[in-house]
Amino acid sequence: MKVGVLTGGGDCPGLNAVIRSVVRKGIHEYGFDFVGLRDGWLGALRGNVVPLGIQEVRGILPRGGTILGSSRTNPFKHEDGVRRIRDTLAAHEVDALVVIGGEDTLGVATELSGQGIHLVGVPKTIDNDVSGTDCTFGFDTAVGIATEAIDRLHTTAESHMRTLVVEVMGRHSGWIALRAGVAGGANVILVPERPFDIDQVCAWVKSRFRTNYAPIVVAAEGAVPKEGQMILKDRTLDEFGHVRLSGIGDWLAQEIEERTGTDARTTVLGHIQRGGTPSAFDRWLATRFGLHAVDAVNDGDFGMMVALRGTEIIRIPLAEATAHTKVVDPSLYDEFQVFFG
Repeated sequence: MKVGVLTGGGDCPGLNAVIRSVVRKGIHEYGFDFVGLRDGWLGALRGNVVPLGIQEVRGILPRGGTILGSSRTNPFKHEDGVRRIRDTLAAHEVDALVVIGGEDTLGVATELSGQGIHLVGVPKTIDNDVSGTDCTFGFDTAVGIATEAIDRLHTTAESHMRTLVVEVMGRHSGWIALRAGVAGGANVILVPERPFDIDQVCAWVKSRFRTNYAPIVVAAEGAVPKEGQMILKDRTLDEFGHVRLSGIGDWLAQEIEERTGTDARTTVLGHIQRGGTPSAFDRWLATRFGLHAVDAVNDGDFGMMVALRGTEIIRIPLAEATAHTKVVDPSLYDEFQVFFG
């Protein structure tokens, strides 16, 4: 059997660990041949296919990013997209695909699976918002990076007695903001699931200053005020119809300054959260996902996604995994409000 591997969407620490484990086990245990599709679904559309063997995956476990490249390509937005993917697979005699991606990449995989293309999904996103799995790889690394940044910002905030607003990733879910904010001792945490009251935020900031303490505000990029719309610098859309989020941190800092009469600055962590070396946990989880994904291919269990439940790796239907976004439970967010202000 010949198996194709592709990585789609934003790059993520741990992608190379998945590729490595899929190829190593597939070759050693099942005698599969492998090819890589360059740049996600874009490579599938263009027929950009490269060899993928033991030599190609050697030494990539600790590397961030993806050796196969990635893109935010939606083949259903391209003329004859499905036919072109079928032609690519047929031309290279690919029998099945291992698709590594987040909600958009796996959403495409779900549609293609329904049209008869043999594939298995592996969940990837630093946002941790793919439903059906307890955790996605990349999330632990992103939280660690954000937490370290918050730790460092505490000292400069205290030195200048100013509010520091830290903008982290999280379009529809606040998992990074909540986890890193709690771990880093933030005084305000704002998530997309809970529209915030800017007056309340400023009241928390004032409360901290009254105790001679410099506040740290952590905001997910998708956080929105109760009375307004999402704060954006750029309203252009990608091929999946998503706006390119940015701007909530700057807006918050400006509002805090104007409403409290105190100094405020913004730090936008951006792509720093998804770059560089994956954490030990993400390497471990990504490796396990890859091992179980190639098992599913060998079993002919297509249209499924591997997922973490407790300590076990299970398989769930892709349609179930992509039906909705996993968001922060309100009760979990409420647990930590005692630390606000």
